[in-house]
Amino acid sequence: MKKLNILDWIAVILVVVGGLNWGLVGILKFDLVATIFGDMSSISRVVYALVGVAAIYTIYLATQINKK
Repeated sequence: MKKLNILDWIAVILVVVGGLNWGLVGILKFDLVATIFGDMSSISRVVYALVGVAAIYTIYLATQINKK
Protein backbone atom coordinates (compact mmCIF):
# COMPACT_ATOMS: atom_id res chain seq x y z
CA MET A 1 0.00 0.00 0.00
CA LYS A 2 1.24 3.48 -0.89
CA LYS A 3 2.38 5.54 2.08
CA LEU A 4 0.90 9.04 1.95
CA ASN A 5 3.39 11.89 1.75
CA ILE A 6 2.81 15.46 2.93
CA LEU A 7 1.33 16.57 -0.41
CA ASP A 8 -1.13 13.67 -0.29
CA TRP A 9 -2.22 14.63 3.23
CA ILE A 10 -2.64 18.30 2.30
CA ALA A 11 -4.82 17.29 -0.65
CA VAL A 12 -6.94 14.98 1.49
CA ILE A 13 -7.41 17.66 4.16
CA LEU A 14 -8.40 20.27 1.56
CA VAL A 15 -10.92 17.87 0.00
CA VAL A 16 -12.42 17.15 3.43
CA VAL A 17 -12.62 20.88 4.22
CA GLY A 18 -14.28 21.49 0.85
CA GLY A 19 -16.72 18.64 1.39
CA LEU A 20 -17.65 19.93 4.83
CA ASN A 21 -18.13 23.44 3.43
CA TRP A 22 -20.42 22.13 0.68
CA GLY A 23 -22.31 20.12 3.26
CA LEU A 24 -22.89 23.30 5.25
CA VAL A 25 -24.01 25.11 2.10
CA GLY A 26 -26.42 22.33 1.17
CA ILE A 27 -27.89 21.75 4.61
CA LEU A 28 -27.76 25.16 6.27
CA LYS A 29 -27.17 27.58 3.36
CA PHE A 30 -24.01 28.65 5.22
CA ASP A 31 -20.73 29.13 3.33
CA LEU A 32 -17.98 28.98 5.94
CA VAL A 33 -15.21 30.00 3.53
CA ALA A 34 -17.14 33.10 2.44
CA THR A 35 -17.93 33.91 6.07
CA ILE A 36 -14.27 33.72 7.09
CA PHE A 37 -12.62 35.34 4.05
CA GLY A 38 -15.42 37.38 2.45
CA ASP A 39 -17.88 36.58 -0.30
CA MET A 40 -15.79 35.88 -3.41
CA SER A 41 -12.81 37.81 -2.10
CA SER A 42 -9.42 37.02 -3.59
CA ILE A 43 -8.58 34.77 -0.64
CA SER A 44 -11.89 32.91 -0.93
CA ARG A 45 -11.26 32.31 -4.61
CA VAL A 46 -7.78 30.96 -3.84
CA VAL A 47 -9.24 28.62 -1.20
CA TYR A 48 -11.90 27.38 -3.65
CA ALA A 49 -9.26 26.89 -6.36
CA LEU A 50 -6.97 24.98 -4.00
CA VAL A 51 -9.84 22.70 -2.99
CA GLY A 52 -10.55 22.04 -6.68
CA VAL A 53 -6.92 21.26 -7.46
CA ALA A 54 -6.79 19.03 -4.38
CA ALA A 55 -9.85 17.14 -5.60
CA ILE A 56 -8.20 16.49 -8.97
CA TYR A 57 -5.00 15.39 -7.23
CA THR A 58 -7.01 13.12 -4.92
CA ILE A 59 -8.52 11.41 -7.98
CA TYR A 60 -4.95 10.73 -9.16
CA LEU A 61 -3.98 9.57 -5.67
CA ALA A 62 -6.93 7.16 -5.55
CA THR A 63 -5.88 5.61 -8.87
CA GLN A 64 -2.34 5.15 -7.57
CA ILE A 65 -3.54 3.53 -4.33
CA ASN A 66 -5.89 1.30 -6.32
CA LYS A 67 -2.96 0.01 -8.44
CA LYS A 68 -1.09 -1.28 -5.40
